[in-house]
Amino acid sequence: MNPTASALLLTAPAAVPLAVAGVHALAGRHPHTPAAIAPAPAQARRASTEGTVLVVEAPRPEPTPTTRRRDWAGLVSPCVILTCGSLLAAGIVDDGPRSAYSGLLRADALTAWMLLVVGTVALIACGTAPAYLRGERASGRATERTVWRYHVLVQAFLAAMCLAVLTANLGVLWVAVEATTIVTAFLVGHRRTRTSVEAAWKYVVICSAGIALAFLGTVLIYYAARQAGIAEAWALDWPTLVARANDLDPAVTRLGIGLVILGFGAKAGLIPLHAWLPDAHSQAPAPVSALMSGVLLSVAFAAVLRYRVIADAALGPGFTRVLLAAVALLTLALAAGLLLSQRDYKRMLAYSSMEHMSLIALAAAIGSPLALSAALLHIAGHGLAKAVAFCASGHILQLTGTARIGRVRGLLAKAPATAGLFGLAVAALMAFPPFSLFASELGIARAGFAADAGLSWATAAALLLVLVAFAALAARTARMLLGAGSPGEESRSALWPLMLGLFACAALGTALGPLTDLLHAATQAIGG
Repeated sequence: MNPTASALLLTAPAAVPLAVAGVHALAGRHPHTPAAIAPAPAQARRASTEGTVLVVEAPRPEPTPTTRRRDWAGLVSPCVILTCGSLLAAGIVDDGPRSAYSGLLRADALTAWMLLVVGTVALIACGTAPAYLRGERASGRATERTVWRYHVLVQAFLAAMCLAVLTANLGVLWVAVEATTIVTAFLVGHRRTRTSVEAAWKYVVICSAGIALAFLGTVLIYYAARQAGIAEAWALDWPTLVARANDLDPAVTRLGIGLVILGFGAKAGLIPLHAWLPDAHSQAPAPVSALMSGVLLSVAFAAVLRYRVIADAALGPGFTRVLLAAVALLTLALAAGLLLSQRDYKRMLAYSSMEHMSLIALAAAIGSPLALSAALLHIAGHGLAKAVAFCASGHILQLTGTARIGRVRGLLAKAPATAGLFGLAVAALMAFPPFSLFASELGIARAGFAADAGLSWATAAALLLVLVAFAALAARTARMLLGAGSPGEESRSALWPLMLGLFACAALGTALGPLTDLLHAATQAIGG
């Protein structure tokens, strides 16, 4: 692959979403017909005449063809990300990593794997967005202006995540992860209700504290690199730091790595800075929750995996092993306990994300090739299943008008297709075969029991906590799906992305096929 083609493939995943965001921003400058959508019957104006309440229903304007095209234009970016990820994966497996712009952008096997995950989850989220936004408009919860803002922010969100996985410079990595915080804060508060604005502020404050810790850690790694004689231009270059890790000061490196793990761990939903996650994921629009839970958490943890390689080379594996195992078990215990008392199905899915990220962290703590391969497979499987679950939950919320588990009954009778896909997604999250989470959790368990005695006990404790989470998810999902009900209206156009996600998750659990070599190469890239 020539340098020009490599530069194009490394640039496009971040540049194209920014270009699409720019197109949406320019389109938003033109006046819209109407500025607000007419209210739904439940929100219609009421007038009282001699004690009689009259409900005045205004007609619901249908989205114009231009509006529909703008809604579907969001699929351009996921397709480009998937295409670039696939081409990079093919080249990397054959010829090794690619770089451009003097090493600022670099793609190894882990980069290609993460791009494929980001692109696939984005395809599911952006594919369900038109039907979701149509429901929001019809119910009066969205106007053309808020939809325009939604599209701009989602595309900027995708660009920031792609930059985070493509850059080889740890400073740019920090900037990209911070950019995701800024962009998604506006998406969490998209509806501008009291609870959504409160969740957005909570998200900003907690994640900013975490990112500040990651910044301090990055500065300390830079200081250690400069003290080791690494040139200023390369002091935050990941391949250079990995190659010169033995020269880094152990005390400074230990402190820097600890701060980085806690800081980026906050974005990954790990203890102690995890409290933003259930509020933000439950208040954000469903496609945004799918992106945040499905890939943002994993992108943040991919940064932890990068730093882990440096730490293990500079300090030995013991430091990150103890830190990651402790964080994983504490997060898993908290998530399992909160799942038992959960009454909101979107928050239930958010706590499930904490459960799965803790399993990925445990696999990183184990650190064997089997464990790291299982962690990467778990990242992909969790992203697919959680994207389907959150997108389906958005349609369930529009159908039932409530996120309370106790008020939702008989979904299989009311909306059999949506309910069935939601149930299958939860089954995938509970690691039922043939979904890939079964294979990845089995791999993590095997690797844990094959490790030393301390990790074996940690793995056993983790499996017990996973069983608690399994029981909580099963009981609450069954309560929502079963029971009597009258058939309701379902959006058929929103079903194909959900079916695609479940099919991909099941396919990964059955056979990796052409992804086998890429997974092995990605495992080697992070020290497996």
